[in-house]
Amino acid sequence: MPGKSATGTRTTAAAEGDVTVLLIGMRINHFWAVHHWLPVLLAMPRMLRELAKDPERGLLGHVLLTASPRTYYVVQYWESKEKLYRYAHSPDMFHHRAWAVISRKERQGRVRGHVGLWHEAYVVPEGSYESIYADMPPFGLAAAHGQVPLERRGKRARDRFAYRTRKTAGAAEARTEKRVGAPGNAPDEG
Repeated sequence: MPGKSATGTRTTAAAEGDVTVLLIGMRINHFWAVHHWLPVLLAMPRMLRELAKDPERGLLGHVLLTASPRTYYVVQYWESKEKLYRYAHSPDMFHHRAWAVISRKERQGRVRGHVGLWHEAYVVPEGSYESIYADMPPFGLAAAHGQVPLERRGKRARDRFAYRTRKTAGAAEARTEKRVGAPGNAPDEG
């Protein structure tokens, strides 16, 4: 991340609750078919700029990556899967128009395999993610949700996995009490 200085300590992401992550990318299948893959390559920065102008849409942060000279992708962190879906299906946003072009080409049999598209979306429940950053500026999950000193969430990975916000911890306790039942009352056997 240009312009951001590294912290001189170990930190972890300040994420609380569930985390919504989208991996989305493209693969250039035929380098010579520039007129097919270049518009796809240029579409993602346009969508990211569009989302940056309207933070209420729910994109918290992103990281642009390459897996090879053929494969480019973005890791995106969202406020919720609902906001991700809302953006993807919003007719006034560029993603909707771009996807309509792709769908129309598929229906017309005009897809020639010059460029591949993919995405994977995950909702990761609290307690199923952890992070550590050593001498790093905010990056990835920490850039999206902020970062806190490592000690706040635990020095070990298992401690960070066990971290629960008060809201999540309270909900877990309520579920446990509901399953066990009130003191002195045995659950019905049947």
